[in-house]
Amino acid sequence: MDGSPHQSDPLRRARLRWRARRGLLENDLIFERFFSRYEHDLSDVDVGALTRLLELSDNDLMDLLLSRKEPEGDLADPDTKRVLELLRTV
Repeated sequence: MDGSPHQSDPLRRARLRWRARRGLLENDLIFERFFSRYEHDLSDVDVGALTRLLELSDNDLMDLLLSRKEPEGDLADPDTKRVLELLRTV
């Protein structure tokens, strides 16, 4: 995805997938499609960016996923923006 080495630890990817389970069905559906498409292509950089996004509340995350808001502050870095764009297109 970003040209960095592949995130090869299946346990780390499984934990990330579990953490992506959200309280809002809309977020769950987006993340389920995202992982179905990209899980095995994620790099360590991608996992870090995704982890930062998952630290948001459900509503803040949904606003980003649905393009109601754009990332700000620590989330405005290129890696997080790139992963967010992938999430928005699934």
